[in-house]
Amino acid sequence: HYLAPWPLFLRIDQGAKNARDNWDENAYQVFAQLKEGASLEQASAKIKDIRTKRENPPPYKPEFFLHPMTKWHLYSDFDNGVNTGGLIQFVWLFSLMGGFVLLLACINFMNLSTARSQQRAKEVGLRKVVGSLRGQLIAQFLGESLLITSLAFVVALLLVQLSLPFFNQIADKQIRLLWLNPYFWAIGIGFSLLTGLIAASYPALYLSSFQPIRVLKGTFNAGRHSVRPRQVLVVFQFTVSVTLIIGTCIVLRQIDYAKDRPAGYSRQGLLEIPMRTPGLMGHFDALRTDLLATGAIQEMSVSNISVTADQSGVTNVSWPGKSPDLHPLFMTNQVSHQFGKTIGWHLSAGRDFSRAFSRDSLAVVLNQSALKLMGLSDPLHKMINWNGRDLPIIGIINDIIKDSPFGHVQPTLFVLYDASAGVLTLRLSPTMATSVALTKIAGIFHQYDPTTPFAYKFVDDEYRKKFSTEERIGKLATLFASLAIFISCLGMFG
Repeated sequence: HYLAPWPLFLRIDQGAKNARDNWDENAYQVFAQLKEGASLEQASAKIKDIRTKRENPPPYKPEFFLHPMTKWHLYSDFDNGVNTGGLIQFVWLFSLMGGFVLLLACINFMNLSTARSQQRAKEVGLRKVVGSLRGQLIAQFLGESLLITSLAFVVALLLVQLSLPFFNQIADKQIRLLWLNPYFWAIGIGFSLLTGLIAASYPALYLSSFQPIRVLKGTFNAGRHSVRPRQVLVVFQFTVSVTLIIGTCIVLRQIDYAKDRPAGYSRQGLLEIPMRTPGLMGHFDALRTDLLATGAIQEMSVSNISVTADQSGVTNVSWPGKSPDLHPLFMTNQVSHQFGKTIGWHLSAGRDFSRAFSRDSLAVVLNQSALKLMGLSDPLHKMINWNGRDLPIIGIINDIIKDSPFGHVQPTLFVLYDASAGVLTLRLSPTMATSVALTKIAGIFHQYDPTTPFAYKFVDDEYRKKFSTEERIGKLATLFASLAIFISCLGMFG
């Protein structure tokens, strides 16, 4: 990765030039730095209606707003311009699971304390005889619980410090304990005190209620008074544990379902290489011919967007029978004639782009999601309008998963590329070793662009990364569920 001035990108990228004054082009991110003391809300209000004040405003009313960088990671999901959350949902989910595990530990303390009530009955009776009040006994039991939780807090810190490398590996994070942060100690000590009070609440009230006369006469039997509440608590423990197990199984099944979901193309042997330098741009045909001659690839194509990403969305699309109140978002990708053959997409109707048809430069291929949205019963050769151009539909392909495999496939339009396309997609030859093929491909690229390092990525690896977050969630959920079962078993057998 490298940083370069935006004017330089405008000089070498035709797509950026075309998008510079196109308000309906959504392929580029815009960053703004506010002045010291400026209000984010006021700045958003000033740019809210900026699109409708420009020339040729769309029939709908798009709204612009600023999204602070501090919320990018956890609050990144939007629906019609309204933030609907993001990864913060997983933070709350695991906080809830951690709370339930802590509650199970508290229940264990209650069960163990009430199970030992027979041994502590004489102590309670004698103390009441010599004048101890019930409040004093409750304070004693609460103090014992707080002492135990304080020691447990110290042990927990040591265990967390020792297990952090293992946890960071599972979570793919670099978490560390904030030893010098006062908020860390305040929250940690506060949770310890709260845990001690919750865990000792029922045992303190129960043990302090013993009648000294019955205890000292030997007629007191704690079993029948404590067994039923303990049974209820054990049932609650296992109810929570089973719920966590069921939730974990659902997460794992969803991950397996998404992995088995047809991607719409063949990922095996696909390679992507950026084509953003002057030495490569404009030399696609010659580069393809030289690479095919090496025998290292079966086919090669160029596109504006990677096959594993959705980055270019437009709303200025119309078709026969479209409602004037409907303004959906369509993803677009400019591709070469060989794109479909290279990635192995599947046509469900019509034909692919072909050099045998010169007018394909003014044609479009839709995916099934776009066809379903348009509601065209006989779509082939029907005209749609995009960006002021009338394009006949020549083919329909099965949906290709480009964004998240856990969500819906976006309606997508494919048109033939212009000079702005900058991603090369190569299908490696299955008869040649990958290392040998990469060496030959790198040699050809260095002939065209000797100063730029040869960079590539495998499509299969990029697609696999789409499951990384959910797989981590599955591992963490399994860890929490296993811990809950272990604590529940301790309570039952203890």
